[in-house]
Amino acid sequence: MQNLLGNLINTFIPIFVAIDIFAVLPFFVSITEGMTVGKRHSVERDSILTALLVGLSFIALGEGIFNILGITPDDFKIAGGLLLLIFAVLDLIGLAKVIRQPSGKLGVVPIGVPLVVGPAVLTTILVLVDHYGIVPTVASFILNLLIVWLSFRAASMIMRALGKGGILVISKIMALLLASIAVMMIRLGIENILQRYVRG
Repeated sequence: MQNLLGNLINTFIPIFVAIDIFAVLPFFVSITEGMTVGKRHSVERDSILTALLVGLSFIALGEGIFNILGITPDDFKIAGGLLLLIFAVLDLIGLAKVIRQPSGKLGVVPIGVPLVVGPAVLTTILVLVDHYGIVPTVASFILNLLIVWLSFRAASMIMRALGKGGILVISKIMALLLASIAVMMIRLGIENILQRYVRG
């Protein structure tokens, strides 16, 4: 039980950091500004369902893709860590850009994908599945999506309470934590590969 709780915490935090709700909220508010309550709730529902389906599909197909391509989990940890590090650095220096489309199903694109679940989140959950197992990773992913949904419901209130400056500071802290998690992934991948060579 204690081990499961520990794995839940260890999987929840990286996914929370990768989603970075504090970076998503300003985009969500600007995209849904002027919508009726019913329309905004529809966008919220579409975004969470899209994020859930994309994330779960990626988890289900990830291992099969690895086997077909001959990629080991350690290879993916290193590659995924490098990718996350790039995302984090771009965000820290202010060069990260999110493509926003003003028409169509806003809840699907761009809010569900790539705002809520983008490459950083997909990379993170695949690495976590390999390291901690599928149950805690999926549970943490769903919990994070619940937090995203609640944050969307209270988006305007949160933005007023924290202000643009507060949102920006928290988002930068999230990016710094993401960079640290990325370095940890790279380190673990390299350590595991070196251990295999030493044993071999």
